[in-house]
Amino acid sequence: MIRNRYAILALLTALNLVNYLDRYVVNAVAPKIQLALSLSNAQLGAVKGVFMVGYVLTSPLFGWLGDRKPRKLLIAAGVAAWSLATAASGLAGTLGLMLIARAMVGVGEASYATLSPTIIDDLSPPARKNRWLAIFFVATPIGSALGFLFGGVVDEHWGWRAAFLLAGGPGVVLAIGALLIAEPPRAAPAVARSGGAASVYRELAKNRLFAFAVAGYVAQTFALGGFANWGVEFLYRRMGMDLTRADLAFGGVTVVTGLAGTALGGWLADKWPGDDRARAAVMVCAWSSIVAAPIALAALFMPTQATFIAALGACQLVIFTSVAPTNAAVLLSVPATQRASAMAVTILAIHVLGDILSPVVIGASADLFHDSPLRGSGGTGLLVGMTTLPLALAISGVLWWYGARTRAGAPAAALAEASGPVQSPR
Repeated sequence: MIRNRYAILALLTALNLVNYLDRYVVNAVAPKIQLALSLSNAQLGAVKGVFMVGYVLTSPLFGWLGDRKPRKLLIAAGVAAWSLATAASGLAGTLGLMLIARAMVGVGEASYATLSPTIIDDLSPPARKNRWLAIFFVATPIGSALGFLFGGVVDEHWGWRAAFLLAGGPGVVLAIGALLIAEPPRAAPAVARSGGAASVYRELAKNRLFAFAVAGYVAQTFALGGFANWGVEFLYRRMGMDLTRADLAFGGVTVVTGLAGTALGGWLADKWPGDDRARAAVMVCAWSSIVAAPIALAALFMPTQATFIAALGACQLVIFTSVAPTNAAVLLSVPATQRASAMAVTILAIHVLGDILSPVVIGASADLFHDSPLRGSGGTGLLVGMTTLPLALAISGVLWWYGARTRAGAPAAALAEASGPVQSPR
């Protein structure tokens, strides 16, 4: 059994990295999929975003179960499911089969993404929760970037189908490791099995601090989803960059800015003035989006590949400072007995209203302007569609700013329960 809390943190972080690699490898090879399966831009957007359908439809169930059942079993099953579905994506010969495979990736990820942060929260010392979450969530930008890097390199040598087949392997091995975790004591007792999911979600809806934290997260995720799903195509179509170079450039910038931004954000949220750590985390998120919005707008109108990449990197660096604080705000704004359910609601909201929509909106804009999928073809519709992304960042900043200043949040006792002393294995 794995009992050391640092070893558990390392294993869950490695799984999170593989999680995002498997999620974003599709974006690295998207132009090849579009040509192989004869897809429109809107259909390609659906292929990129459909895994979110499985993700959001099942995350509330996993959240409810996670507050009541052993979490490591649900996590291991989810990891195995998404890994096998990733490999199956490489075998899909039609749009329908590809959509089914990608949706099943989302089902597996829903279990892992909903429950792993709650284990990290149980393991972490109270004064270092943001920094522990930062370690876990630094795998988000790095794994996403590796999806582009890995997909681009494998596609160049062995084709886009091989990228999916090879990406699915590591998760199956790591799923076995998840079964060996000695699950830490919960920060609060598990919810009684007789409790209904509906009553928990009604309580969450009345928590204004939680509601504003999630609302800002929705708008930010809309923007991030648009950049993540169409950033490479922007370089390929509008800037005329070779596809492999575009994957490497986008992925490389994301690795560097993801490491630096996530680490900085975790440190800032722990050091931000004030005794209310949930509100401090939300304020860090607000400043992140407020600063990032004008940089994102400027990036879209940069005249060269180099200046676009430089502006994109600056924008990502600022955005990634909110990765750990956002998730800390969600966890700390609710009672400990509702954390898995709160993560499930958050996942449902940010994807249904966020990055499920933005890839399709941008793809539809490209179709409206009859954009060609070929390299250096202009991408006027792509540019028009992506101008919605800086606006979404600005909206997220406003929502978070207001949320951090509102007086009506979770009851003080509930917040104390959520962030109080935690027992964890050594």
